[in-house]
Amino acid sequence: MNALSPTDAGAIVELEEFDAEAADRLRAAIGKLSRRLRTTVASGGLTASQTSVLFTVVRRGPVGLSELAEVEAMNPTMLSRMTAQLCELGLIRREPRPDDRRAATVVATAAGRRLRRRVHVERTRVLSEYVHGLEEAEREALLLAIPALELLAGRVGERSR
Repeated sequence: MNALSPTDAGAIVELEEFDAEAADRLRAAIGKLSRRLRTTVASGGLTASQTSVLFTVVRRGPVGLSELAEVEAMNPTMLSRMTAQLCELGLIRREPRPDDRRAATVVATAAGRRLRRRVHVERTRVLSEYVHGLEEAEREALLLAIPALELLAGRVGERSR
């Protein structure tokens, strides 16, 4: 694989040229990368949505179902089914809220936290292997892009909240 050079047509996008086509390429690349990293052996057969809900519950600690539905952009009925499945698998636990017995929170079990960790480690290992297979200039370009991608990830969806 050849290193990227500024003369590669379309490989390096000038800031002024970051248009709909560049945004589409970025979205497609991020989507493809995300989908390919989701298919891990460690996930134990969970769907992508189940894995996402589990990761959110682990990350946020005890979380209310309405907040979880908002974070996951999922309708309450679908989320209720999904949390029931994760409870049956022993990965999360549903608990009534002390201040409102009609509402519930979910919390990750030790098994859920272990599974999340295994999936995280496997995805990081797989990505690292592919990154190490790139040319030095390509790895450097990725490292330089990380802060901008982190900033972008934090901003996407802010307007809709």
